[in-house]
Amino acid sequence: MAPKWRELADRLADRIKSGEYAPGQQLPHIRDLVEAGEGSKSTVHAAYKALEAEGLVTSSRGHGTVVRQQTPMKRLGIARYDKAKWRDGDEVAFIADRVASGRSYRRGEQTQNVSLVEAPPAVAAAHGLPAGAEVYARARLVKEGEQPTHTLTSYYRPEHVEGTRLVDPTPGPAGRGGGYRVLYDAGYEIDHMKEELLARIPTPEEVKLLQLPVGEPVVELHRTTYTADGTVVEYAIGVHAASRFAWEYAFKVPDSAKDGGAAQ
Repeated sequence: MAPKWRELADRLADRIKSGEYAPGQQLPHIRDLVEAGEGSKSTVHAAYKALEAEGLVTSSRGHGTVVRQQTPMKRLGIARYDKAKWRDGDEVAFIADRVASGRSYRRGEQTQNVSLVEAPPAVAAAHGLPAGAEVYARARLVKEGEQPTHTLTSYYRPEHVEGTRLVDPTPGPAGRGGGYRVLYDAGYEIDHMKEELLARIPTPEEVKLLQLPVGEPVVELHRTTYTADGTVVEYAIGVHAASRFAWEYAFKVPDSAKDGGAAQ
């Protein structure tokens, strides 16, 4: 026979999954369920902790226990970087994800900080710079409403971006078309890129910044962006809340024997 807290957790989970408790809705206060005869304070608390561990709710001081958004945002693969979006329009990559997911975007949902820093080893290696060289770091925190979804820090060589909007700390994308349009206007048209993904346990700072529930991992993205001649014009590191994204890639299947090159 299951313990009372488990039975209560299962009943509440069924109500969440049926939509009776909608995403963003606050569950009843513990005292209200106690008064309704659902169990003791410790029983209800244990049930809520179980729901949190299962990823159905989040709990925080001042906000109570709230049903989590269960529909992740679609993060496009190749299509998010379509030049027609940013070169000819104003749809930067993360906004393309919002459009594909049927979500809205408000300018205040991206904050940023721009600074001239000593290049971390991975950044220096990607840009082909010596140890100790300085780069511009453009660090962004992106939210959906009040919910942080991910961070992204892009690193640029000073000679590529000095005097452009990429070193302007104003919140939001770097003007019409975003960063890639800025690089394009400066004479650095992006041609190809490499993305690497890894899943890991978040640091305490990331848990706080991204408002992660207990036990949620993050997906770390490393993106290297090149011009046609192989010049690296951006090296970016992103940290994404794992449950808030669904990653999608569509691409032509390579045939290296026919194409005369090795597939990667």
